[in-house]
Amino acid sequence: MSITEQQLLRKKSLGYDTPNPGEKKKIFSFAEGYMDFLGEAKTERIFIKNTIELLEGAGFKSFSRKQSLNVGDKVYFINRNRSLAAAIIGSDSLKNGVNLVASHVDSPRLDLKPIPLFEADGALYIKTHYYGGIKKYQWATIPLSLMGTVALKSGKTVDISIGQDADDPVFVISDILPHLGKLQAKKTCDEIIEAEQLNAYGATIPFEDEDAKEKIKLNFLYLLNKKYKINEEDLISADLCLVPAAMPRDIGLDRSLIGGYGQDDRVCAYASLIAFLEARESKKTKLLYLADREEVGSMGNSGCQSAFLTNVIEELAEKFNVKVRDVFSNTVCLSADVCAAYDPNFPEAFERNNALYLNGGTAFMKYTGGRGKGGSSEASAELISYIRKIFDKGNVKWQIGELGKTDFGGGGTVAQYIANLGAEVIDSGVPVISMHSPYEVTSKYDVYMTCKGYKVFYEN
Repeated sequence: MSITEQQLLRKKSLGYDTPNPGEKKKIFSFAEGYMDFLGEAKTERIFIKNTIELLEGAGFKSFSRKQSLNVGDKVYFINRNRSLAAAIIGSDSLKNGVNLVASHVDSPRLDLKPIPLFEADGALYIKTHYYGGIKKYQWATIPLSLMGTVALKSGKTVDISIGQDADDPVFVISDILPHLGKLQAKKTCDEIIEAEQLNAYGATIPFEDEDAKEKIKLNFLYLLNKKYKINEEDLISADLCLVPAAMPRDIGLDRSLIGGYGQDDRVCAYASLIAFLEARESKKTKLLYLADREEVGSMGNSGCQSAFLTNVIEELAEKFNVKVRDVFSNTVCLSADVCAAYDPNFPEAFERNNALYLNGGTAFMKYTGGRGKGGSSEASAELISYIRKIFDKGNVKWQIGELGKTDFGGGGTVAQYIANLGAEVIDSGVPVISMHSPYEVTSKYDVYMTCKGYKVFYEN
């Protein structure tokens, strides 16, 4: 019996090599919904708020310890308005684990410092402290929106959004002109714009009060108070940040790519949310987890290293008299996070044979971490075999690879923390160009296939 080349070699192709007109229409339609969601949900709080609206519209209820749970029930858990878990109870015993897709909804940004306002040399400036791994120079000379929540001493909260509407003013961080940039040109990439230079212009017109000492600052606060009824001291108890004001747009004459802020990791979070809502009934309980603070190591009470996910599993397990350790040890998790797409402009950073490509479909990484796989969990051969099987059966286009060349750096996801709880985990997500920049790029094909893959996973 002869063995053919087709039987032995792995098939290699990109998504649009064999176009399907019907599926292409679905791909572009899905991208429109995603881009609309992405353009609005520029902070983790807004993402969670909008997610709750979608969940409640689909019949989900906030979990209560007083309620009983039955097959088909839909519940969600909120963690400090920054992270969330939602479950659809299956007919199979929780002892046999759940199908979990976990992503994060925070993205690199510029947080306002606790005392953010200062007036100097004829202008009011907003001081920031960058959040997550950024190239600081990328955040100068681009339009920025001021967004977030202010908590008043009365207990009430006020949501701030300036720069999102077309008629809104925006904010900007300056850079030195090339004519006077001789000293800057000698600096390293990380020093071109230093952290304490990430100060945005807030106002330049003074308040009409002869007795005021800081007239421009006073005018800024007057305008802020006029719209939001807050004062300078209220800014101390606030979660405010500057994020790119640019909205998501189609990229390329064929409109095949998506450009926008925050695609790491809101692209996977959105894909997992839609897959969770649209997946058919299955025996296994479905669990959606949207975490916060991944970009700074998943620390804190809303991050994946917190007790939140364990507490959620415990609440569910108690309803069915099941041990938490049994649930975790039999759980399979897709760590829904982005990966680096091969960039022809920087080929030296990638090992082409194990690179991940735009239009290659949803991407798997067996491990992440840095150099010698440090700071990473690793998916088992058995888990990868299972994922291959169900994705191929579900006609999900997929690829597998690494973040970049072995000794060039690396990165981590929430996978390691969920694996530490005993679950089987593999990273699965969308390849991204210009990751962690103010304007990241993804493929509509990959975004669609990632959602399709999560949906197939939930249904098995």
